[in-house]
Amino acid sequence: MKTVSTPTKIWLSSPHMGGTEQDYVKEAFDTNWIAPLGPNVNAFEQAIKEELGNTVHVAALSSGTAAIHLGLELLGVGKGDDVICQSFTFSASANPISYLGAQPVFVDSELDTWNMSPELLRKAIESGIKEGKKPKAIIAVHLYGMPYKVTEIKAIADEFQIPVLEDSAEALGSSYHEMPCGTFGDIGILSFNGNKIITTSGGGALVSKNRTYAEKAVFLATQARDEAPHYQHSNIGYNYRMSNVLAGIGRGQMEVLDDRVKARRSNHHYYKEQLGQFEEIEFLNEPNGYFSNRWLSCILTPSFEIREKLRLALLNENVESRPLWKPLHLQPIFSTAKHFVDGTSASLFERGLCLPSGSNLSNEDLERVVITIKTVLS
Repeated sequence: MKTVSTPTKIWLSSPHMGGTEQDYVKEAFDTNWIAPLGPNVNAFEQAIKEELGNTVHVAALSSGTAAIHLGLELLGVGKGDDVICQSFTFSASANPISYLGAQPVFVDSELDTWNMSPELLRKAIESGIKEGKKPKAIIAVHLYGMPYKVTEIKAIADEFQIPVLEDSAEALGSSYHEMPCGTFGDIGILSFNGNKIITTSGGGALVSKNRTYAEKAVFLATQARDEAPHYQHSNIGYNYRMSNVLAGIGRGQMEVLDDRVKARRSNHHYYKEQLGQFEEIEFLNEPNGYFSNRWLSCILTPSFEIREKLRLALLNENVESRPLWKPLHLQPIFSTAKHFVDGTSASLFERGLCLPSGSNLSNEDLERVVITIKTVLS
């Protein structure tokens, strides 16, 4: 009996090494810098700073989630406070609000970028003020690498004097009117998780034009140890600093960031070229002045049923795809949270699908994805 072999797995977004990462990791071993500090950490932070235009200060941390947690604490968020957060995002954007005993207030998206709606943001703020509870911070997200409406969100935040934490976990290499994402908020955060545009295996960074914020982040991330010959602590600290070994991976990855952005944008162009003629497929276009790293290439279908047909057909071909993020106001853990929504993100979730987008996809991989989708639609 003839055995049918399973096609090689095509991943949604897998790590892609550039070649020099092992040199920097070896350097850490050779010099015995196996610690959450060291030359690789310093050099990695400098590389991020140069990428973002040398206007920022950087603290390399153990994860993007840790960066959000510290960022909210630096902005003064505490028990009982309200923090506005984009609903259409991964739960890590909002979980740190709960770490601090604060409450998330979720705001829906607009269709131009799939990010936070300025109109609903204003409603959320005005509602909070009317109830005598002005929001303490705003978490705005550059979803899938597409910048949010920076000008509009900043104008509203400035009007009400509310700081913005800019979640750029998915947007390293993206820009808004030629200014890099990660530099627009009072505090920005980056992620270097294994599925991101570049990776340190696990890691993140806090970014700010305010030197004090970055320095305080490093202090808190290293257990908030006071300057003394003994271990003395006047603040609660965390073990959030990035290791010198993982920072070595990051140094190598930063050297190929431009190539990774180019490859992912090329993936998106290929999908659009091959599938754009189908009336069942819609892509998110870049508004004028926006530049997305296209971390993930996403499509919209007319219905949940068609989305599922495509997802299951790809799964049957051993191709990983994923529905768009389930809005946080629909998540069981946040079911009682206040929210200002108009159905946009719920519709995007039901109809949208993320296609394989890794920078290491071969032409054959991309063709296999497209053929599978065409077969279903035809």
